[in-house]
Amino acid sequence: MTSVVVGIASVAAIVVSIYAGVHIAVALGLISFIGVVLLKSDLDVAVNLLSLAMADSVSDEAFATVPAFVMMGLVVSRAGLGRDIYDFADELFRPVRGGLGIATVAANAIFASVTGSSIASASVFTKVAIPEMLRYRYHRRFAVGVVAGSSVLGMIIPPSVMLIIYAVITEQSVGAMFIAGVVPGLLLAAAYCVAIPLLHALAPGFVGGPAPGGGWPTPGRIALGLLTKVGPVAALVLLVLGGIYGGILTPVESGAAGTVAAAIIGLAKRRLGWQATWSALVETGRITANILFLIIAASIYSRMLGIAGLPTLFGEWLASINMTFVGLMFIYVLLLLALGTIIDTASIILIVVPLFLQALEPFGIHLVWFGIVTVIGAEIGLLTPPFGISCFVIKATLGDASITLRDIFLGAAPFAAIMLGVLCVLIAFPGLSLVLL
Repeated sequence: MTSVVVGIASVAAIVVSIYAGVHIAVALGLISFIGVVLLKSDLDVAVNLLSLAMADSVSDEAFATVPAFVMMGLVVSRAGLGRDIYDFADELFRPVRGGLGIATVAANAIFASVTGSSIASASVFTKVAIPEMLRYRYHRRFAVGVVAGSSVLGMIIPPSVMLIIYAVITEQSVGAMFIAGVVPGLLLAAAYCVAIPLLHALAPGFVGGPAPGGGWPTPGRIALGLLTKVGPVAALVLLVLGGIYGGILTPVESGAAGTVAAAIIGLAKRRLGWQATWSALVETGRITANILFLIIAASIYSRMLGIAGLPTLFGEWLASINMTFVGLMFIYVLLLLALGTIIDTASIILIVVPLFLQALEPFGIHLVWFGIVTVIGAEIGLLTPPFGISCFVIKATLGDASITLRDIFLGAAPFAAIMLGVLCVLIAFPGLSLVLL
């Protein structure tokens, strides 16, 4: 059995194992380990590779950003800042057709800038936004769809855990990835906000809701809302992202500072008790351990691919068929969309990116831009069946038997299509992702 055959068989076995329900880290680590044993015919080499992968992964300083930002997001969520933002956005956009939908997108975009998690956004706004929209007679599919669609902003607008994972495995700057995610994230949020009134005009039955009523809030009420509801979150954003972009804090330091500041805000609002704090700490440990396990397994996988020579072979094959940049990106996006229907974003990044890195060299592709494309393409899978983890989170959090999983997927479909359109724009105009660098 040649090294190439072992490499291809290993990748295929990993995908099949994940589809069969095996934990992604177990599938990556175990099958890659077996692949190295077959390639080298030496168990000691595979064991040494495993130990080196573990040591290199946990010693990478960039990894320390993960628990810091996860903890900050959980504290912000438990302090009820998401509800504050939504209340302000609701009052601001209610006079517009589909105003509560726009309010949900706007609130999610702000919430994403301090949480970095699609799952956190989906769970928070399921409880906050969906009951409110149903009360105002919005169609149930639109209500759940707009929450699902806007929840993905948490993985694009910095700080994003997925951008951190991509930065670690491609050895890019976490700060550069964060900066590159700003414009694409805002562009996607703006596309949603523009699309909602259009959806209302083209398919009023799908959107539902009351006729626009009431006037715009007075400047005094806007100022009060900005100060009391948006102000604390804005201060966090300024501290975290301003510290990074201004060169005052490293990503690790900014995450830690943001966590402390979020806890102070929660305590000042009397919404963060000892039980909520302990719960956030435990959840941070669980999520961090899971991601660390994934990164260690992905390191073993990347090294196995290198030993098998699969990335080199893949790059040579693309060169031999004179693959154009457009053709390469077409294949890559199709692969992201296909894998997004069965596995989560982190798994897609860890499996696919190492395969394509060497193939990108002849095209001179900027790896920071490629990371934005990767994350957005993989995030579309959060809204599509059968995996669609954001949709499953909404269903589990909602606890309403009248709204089925089918309703959620159908409601999220227009927003998945909008994401695909924005992705095509970002591929056609790479400068949009790199303009702030």
